[in-house]
Amino acid sequence: MRTVLALALLFGSATQIHAQEISIAGQYRLQADRLINGALSDSASFDRLTELVDLFGHRFSGSQSLEDAIDWILDEMEADGLENVRGEEVMVPHWVRGEESVTLLAPRQMDLPMLGLGGSVGTGPGGITAEAIVVSNYEELTARAAEAVGKIVVFNVEFEGYGRTVDYRVNGASAAARVGAVASLVRSITPYSLQTPHTGMMRYAADAPQIPHAAITVEDSELLGRMQERGQRIELMIKMEAQTLPDVVSRNVVAELVGTDFPNEVIVLGGHIDSWDVGQGAMDDAGGSVVAWEAVRLMKDLGLRPRRTVRVVLWTNEENGLRGGTAYHDDHISEMGDHILAIESDGGVFEPSGFGISGSPEAVEIVRDIARLLNRIESGDISTPGGGADIGPLGAEGVPTMGLRVDGQKYFWYHHTGADTIDKLDPREVGLSTAAMAVMAFVVADMEDRLPR
Repeated sequence: MRTVLALALLFGSATQIHAQEISIAGQYRLQADRLINGALSDSASFDRLTELVDLFGHRFSGSQSLEDAIDWILDEMEADGLENVRGEEVMVPHWVRGEESVTLLAPRQMDLPMLGLGGSVGTGPGGITAEAIVVSNYEELTARAAEAVGKIVVFNVEFEGYGRTVDYRVNGASAAARVGAVASLVRSITPYSLQTPHTGMMRYAADAPQIPHAAITVEDSELLGRMQERGQRIELMIKMEAQTLPDVVSRNVVAELVGTDFPNEVIVLGGHIDSWDVGQGAMDDAGGSVVAWEAVRLMKDLGLRPRRTVRVVLWTNEENGLRGGTAYHDDHISEMGDHILAIESDGGVFEPSGFGISGSPEAVEIVRDIARLLNRIESGDISTPGGGADIGPLGAEGVPTMGLRVDGQKYFWYHHTGADTIDKLDPREVGLSTAAMAVMAFVVADMEDRLPR
């Protein structure tokens, strides 16, 4: 009897596992393999990405290059046969860098590679010439506050991960201004440098004067630190023409593959089409935009039209305002109940490993089941949480959110620099990212039941 019972339990367990396999992985294996094979059969995603960044270069909010790129994308999406192709207007900030420089005057003279930080004020035509003090963190700045009056504060802060160290880029100017500094410089937020300055967004606090704020390289930050340790007087001259002009009109790019059975239920996937005003923004985030776009095109070309609508959205102004993500939420607020899932790619399109997800435990388990379809390309790992900046407002409404996870060990080498160019990306890795996005979006859009919240 025990033997019979054991066999029954074993058989039952095997049947349950088999049923689970049939429910998701088994049911969609053929479609998933077609999408993966299609994404890897040629270099279409990489070629389209290359053409985009070569034709238009950077795509900074307020720039003509961004709007020209959007016009081109809309035309290309129409040519692809995608549906409901449109640009949804968004008012975006218009910060202009202008000419800028940092020069070391003492103890010797040399030009320091630099990039002004987005939103910074300028110095005025004559620039700012002052003695500098170098600090390694906010605590040292507070301890040496009396020394900072009338000086340029240099934050030589070691990289301890982007999320932690970026605070000095974002808030360093106000911290320096509170102790009487006339300008501030921050060591670029990166773990590795080849004399490459990194730009990015900064903010001014309401309780502090607005002073110019720029980034210099890791190498030069350390150089200035060594000079200070030797007791040498450091004198710098900063010139920045930076200014903030009135807001201008930009657009979120939207296109769809309309669902057969539940066209009002929407799976959103996308990236942000804007970039900083240096380099090509190939990695951040033209790549994320193109793999989402190509994922939907691939479904259409393979005749894989799901039950629900798949909507690609290329958000504008993620870099210095998040106006695109906010506007999409506001424009589509009445549809939030029928937004089934939002997927974002904004970590570079390097070799994918899977997705992060924020959602209910039931949704996480279903996504883990679906992700088994990606094991053949080693992209089936699912972790929590997940999402992205532009889909954050959707997540706040209860929409499950996911972010593509990739091998990002070199991402912050190039992030927000002139080195963010197409040569940093690999055609096969871009294809793999397209495949992962396509499979996940298609299965969620086509499975019989909605992904639960």
